Amino acid sequence: MTTTPIGEGKVSIVIPCHNHGVMLREALASVEEVRNENLLEVIIVDDGSSDAETIRILKEVTDAGYKVVSQPNLRVSAARNTGIRLANGEFILPLDNDNRLRDVYLKEGVKLLKDNPGIGVIYADAEYFGEKTGRWHVQEFDLLSLIRKNFIDACALYRKALWEQVGGYDEQMPWMGLEDWDFWLRVACHGGSFFHLPEIGFEYRVRADSLIARTIGFDGRVAREDLNLVEASPRLAKLIDYIFSHPEMAFYKWVRETDEEVQRLRGQLRIVETSYSYRLGRALLAPPRLLRKLWRRSH
Repeated sequence: MTTTPIGEGKVSIVIPCHNHGVMLREALASVEEVRNENLLEVIIVDDGSSDAETIRILKEVTDAGYKVVSQPNLRVSAARNTGIRLANGEFILPLDNDNRLRDVYLKEGVKLLKDNPGIGVIYADAEYFGEKTGRWHVQEFDLLSLIRKNFIDACALYRKALWEQVGGYDEQMPWMGLEDWDFWLRVACHGGSFFHLPEIGFEYRVRADSLIARTIGFDGRVAREDLNLVEASPRLAKLIDYIFSHPEMAFYKWVRETDEEVQRLRGQLRIVETSYSYRLGRALLAPPRLLRKLWRRSH
């Protein structure tokens, strides 16, 4: 008689926590609201929290039956890796402790992964709250778009086997904030497939002191569309250089550099085409072109 492994077809939610205990309470409350038979466990990784309120709240949630693992402050990549390493679920769902979960991943997401073995990652839209409201409409998956910039949040449902295959989140990045982009790119490098679920999967808190804002000076997810993010943040440029410096990213680096050159040349062409001299030249050449066209038609 064979027995089904305890975590097969089940989800492990991993929540890194470094201070902000009040927000952790909100995150856990959202998990309890959507909990169903597909959720196996919730693992909270205390990444060296130092404020008294968070320490007290972590004790409360431990007493309430949550699995809390403590480690020194090793940053979010290490915290996620610690939790995922301990996870028993076949599927992993990271949730930042300042965000809130909806039921889409535990319902539709799990079913999609079970029914489609070829899909590795399910990602969904989000709803902003905090310092911004509205829906974050995430695009359909396109590899070139992912090479250009990240559009998939860390809160996405994926197979633990993918995490094992790529070696987890990079703990050596000089700054945190783009570790999810680096992870998704490496998943793509290893053949992982992505599927966009066009429903709200979680609620994304926008706040001035978020990790990404502290890292590069702003949250790229809510920045103005016309803002050149790399020019606006030297630290972002260094992080991008770091991500694409790894040998496995060599092809993606070439694609990115080629795409940037194409975009640069297109920009220069647009400048030429809108210049006075170019428009004047086209106007002067229009009659001869028209005569040549008429001559060809008559012969």
